[in-house]
Amino acid sequence: MSTATTEIEPQATTSRPASIGERPDDLELMGITSVVSREAGERDPLLLRDKLISDAHLEEIRQRKKGGGKLADFYETQNSRINDLLKPLHTLSQEAEQDATDNALKVKLAVNISFGCNIVLAIVQLYAAISSGSLALFASCVDAVDPFANLILWAAHRASDKAEEKKWPVRGSRFETSDLPQYIVYGSIMGGVNVILIVMSIQEFVTHKGDDLQKFHLPSIISVCVAFAVKFSLFLYCMAIRKASSQVQVLWEDHRNDLLTNGFGILTAAGGAKLAWWIDPMGATVIAICIITVWTRTVYEQFTFLAGIAAPTEFINLVTYKALTFSEHITSVDTVRVYHSGPNYFVEVDIVLPPDMLLWKAHDIAQDLQDQIERLKQVDRCFVHVDHEVDHKPEHRKNV
Repeated sequence: MSTATTEIEPQATTSRPASIGERPDDLELMGITSVVSREAGERDPLLLRDKLISDAHLEEIRQRKKGGGKLADFYETQNSRINDLLKPLHTLSQEAEQDATDNALKVKLAVNISFGCNIVLAIVQLYAAISSGSLALFASCVDAVDPFANLILWAAHRASDKAEEKKWPVRGSRFETSDLPQYIVYGSIMGGVNVILIVMSIQEFVTHKGDDLQKFHLPSIISVCVAFAVKFSLFLYCMAIRKASSQVQVLWEDHRNDLLTNGFGILTAAGGAKLAWWIDPMGATVIAICIITVWTRTVYEQFTFLAGIAAPTEFINLVTYKALTFSEHITSVDTVRVYHSGPNYFVEVDIVLPPDMLLWKAHDIAQDLQDQIERLKQVDRCFVHVDHEVDHKPEHRKNV
């Protein structure tokens, strides 16, 4: 939870078109030109523009011998955040909508192509593991061959697109995380299979006699190398658009993990056939432990999203600042809450308006603020509460 209370002086109101009629300040009746003139990003009550670091100064900092690079990166990040704060809210909303439109086809291709490739690679890597008898290839196969996990993402993507608002009021974004039970079940299966592989590896260490090397099976190594090449291509594609969708982010992480396990599996399987027999079961053990760790983290992360963990501080600060500077009539921002509801955010904003303001005018300001925040990237719903003072107890007392 982030709380900000700041007093600002009212500024002169801009002129409204005469065609609006008796309610010239009605934001819902205003055209885009009027909205832009009202909230054009020129208001800077906290003097943030003075904190921007010029490119020339950044270059001087970067050339310092000790710590210059890290310090320059910090100031670049700070500049980026200040520029986002100073952008008009409607500009941020339009950018988010444009990004979603531009990336819709790319996201669909990433989900569908990954699903199809994983089905084919399931057959290829199962053949490699069974024909070679390598425990390391079996371990890499368990993680890399996961069409069931991709099936969850694919089904969630289709359900999200087709969700009816009448039946699902928050539309389909929660479908991506409503599969948490399936993730838990699949993660449990993955954990159980990898525990079995660890037990088999330990058994191999205990029962193996002599220094005989395993048989080198070239077709299996080639098959896994082909799978590695395909996964690498998918990894590069998803990495380029991973910020466009939480589903693509999951796919990118999945392909990254598959590259690590496949690469390590190829090395240890070949090493067990060419160098020393114990390299293969050792590789299987390491891969199995890594897979169990990764899936435990994945299930925990999905659970935190479903449970409503807070959004990153920089996003809460963005919402707070944009609410504070949204209208000259907003005297302060009492409370801002931004938290996950699935992969996206729910936003709660408490603003303070003059006590003598007309109801319709207060409604229009709050409604316009709500609409524009809901257009921001990763925001599912926004609730704006209007008050005339900041001395009251926090809202939702059951949560206090």
